[in-house]
Amino acid sequence: MRATKAARTCTGFTLVEILVVIVVLGIAAGLALALVAPGERDVSAREARRFAGALEYAAQRAQWRSEMLGVSASGHVLRYWRRDPANDRWLVVDDDDVLRAHALPAPVDAMAFAYAGRGLPADAIVPLRASGRNEPFTFVLATPRFRTLVALDPLNRVSIAGPVESSP
Repeated sequence: MRATKAARTCTGFTLVEILVVIVVLGIAAGLALALVAPGERDVSAREARRFAGALEYAAQRAQWRSEMLGVSASGHVLRYWRRDPANDRWLVVDDDDVLRAHALPAPVDAMAFAYAGRGLPADAIVPLRASGRNEPFTFVLATPRFRTLVALDPLNRVSIAGPVESSP
């Protein structure tokens, strides 16, 4: 009688308990992987929001300081420029953390798309006037799969369209 009682008091995990733990660990690992390695769509959306905020700031700074600023995109790099009134040349802005040249993460590329309703060369410098009266313009941030448009209207409001899947 004693031997059977001892066998019944042995403790251990049931198969169901082990399976529940494995499922919970699998879900946690999946969430961790999704947070650590964002997809192209997430990277494109994040960079578009960052660029939109910097454009609004640049437009306001141009008015506050009564200076002409510009923005350009060349491949993986966004740059902000200041127009030097003494020699009428564009100089790279390097005294402002928000407007320093920003390298986009791979695989995001950027280019100027339109200014005042007309096409632009991809690396054109788009002006932001001190008066605040800017022509509407659009930049494109693109990955191999997604395309996002970042636009500034004449009232210096920035809008983001996308990311949308690129057509093949």
